[in-house]
Amino acid sequence: MADHNDPNSVNSIFSDVDVSAADVYDMFGYPSDATDEERVVLALTFAAVPEAGVFDTDMLYRLQVNPHARSVRPSADEWSLAALSRYFDAVKDHYLGQRAAAEIRVTVDDGGVATVRFTGFPGGDFTSRVPLAEVTALRAPSGAEITAFLGGRDDAFFNDLTGFFRSINYAPQFYEVPHARPDLRELPIPKTLLELEGNTLFNYDPDNPRHGHGVKLPLPDGPLTWDGDSFARDADGTYRFVYSGEDAQAGKNVNAIVLEVPLSFLTREPERDRVVNVWGESWVRKAAAKIETIPDDPLWTENPVALLRRHGLDDELRRYKLVDTVGQPFADAGLSEREDNRQLGANNFWLAPVFVRRLAHLGWGFGPSVSALGLAGVFDHDGAQVSVHKKYSTAAAAFPRSRRLIFQELRMPDESWKRSGVDVPLRRPFEIFIPNVCAIDMDTTGTWPFGRRLEDQVASRFLSLFLDMTTPGYSVETLNQQATWDAAPISPRTPPNPVANDTSFLTSFPYLAQPW
Repeated sequence: MADHNDPNSVNSIFSDVDVSAADVYDMFGYPSDATDEERVVLALTFAAVPEAGVFDTDMLYRLQVNPHARSVRPSADEWSLAALSRYFDAVKDHYLGQRAAAEIRVTVDDGGVATVRFTGFPGGDFTSRVPLAEVTALRAPSGAEITAFLGGRDDAFFNDLTGFFRSINYAPQFYEVPHARPDLRELPIPKTLLELEGNTLFNYDPDNPRHGHGVKLPLPDGPLTWDGDSFARDADGTYRFVYSGEDAQAGKNVNAIVLEVPLSFLTREPERDRVVNVWGESWVRKAAAKIETIPDDPLWTENPVALLRRHGLDDELRRYKLVDTVGQPFADAGLSEREDNRQLGANNFWLAPVFVRRLAHLGWGFGPSVSALGLAGVFDHDGAQVSVHKKYSTAAAAFPRSRRLIFQELRMPDESWKRSGVDVPLRRPFEIFIPNVCAIDMDTTGTWPFGRRLEDQVASRFLSLFLDMTTPGYSVETLNQQATWDAAPISPRTPPNPVANDTSFLTSFPYLAQPW
């Protein structure tokens, strides 16, 4: 997923935090188009620090991989909080029982040569030295050939980040806010897709059109709230969209680890293990004294998984500390609120109550926006005429509101996502974000939410969670279609995010475009 600028300790959106190589951005994963054997494309991207094509030698990157059969989920007649908890408990036991998961580990030395170590795979353990910026063929003990590329590429995340931050009233994108002021991050103003009448803190300012697009202002004095009661409309009754569709990452580079791996190397039972779960992590060397806001040895009370993880660390990892994880796009930025102690990767089960509360909170904001546009929404907002700022202290209180959203099937626009005759069930939000992994279904093209392809517009697809998918014609692509916005009383009439990357992806490995 797309989680630029998190966790908070490496979030350069704050006025006093620099861009860090520990900020992992996206985890892409999908079945390769290879015809000779089943292969999986894995791509982890992260901040280009010190520069594109040059890796920070204090960093260690991990890709953890866990192939398995499709999970059995609650049926439609079990849409209860108890059923949801039982499902998470069953999946949790599976993941926590695999602390020694198969992994790919990458470090780079002062000479610019990477050490890539494969451990725990049926295809055998081995280590290779890999030059940067070259496509390299690696040979596993089993004879499997793995194609690798490590180096700088164009940022494959095409997204209107300013629009997203405007929708959640996230002050650090627009104002000079230091890291030490968590009370000044998401301000107590309703989440919204439409500008709120009188919300001068975040509404588009024609006199300062680049505000929030790299231009930050001192945080004004006075109450940082909103006390209005309507969406903003012009004389013709047209709403103002908080999104512009501008690509915030256009012309920007990342560093990347890209691999194309035979499925038979990852699992002994490729016919049974049709889902390949993968997630990425960044670790920084403790001796480097970097990212001091994250303790070298966090207390278990601060991070419930820290003690469990510490017992499973080998000698090399004990010299590093975990900084960031990435699996699903927007699992961190949208749901975990970028908190340092929520960087748990696949082991994010304790966040289930947090996600239930968070989705209800977002629903009270986005739900009335969806309804005002004449679209069918899934969230029960009691017919509110404007977005509402409402939080819940317990998952039990929030669940009745977010129940339909959590359990609804996310429909696809057509049948092109299927690659075989296998009846692959549509995915539901609760199984997408917990565990926080990129779950690659080998019987599909790997388009989100069945993995993540480079061309997927995942930000707009995330927003589609708030639509009622039982509405004829609705799918995860509804908000990405120009016809939706041509019919809406809104300005600008544009999909919320760009529909394509700023430069074309490659048709051959390593697939991500050349760096700028």
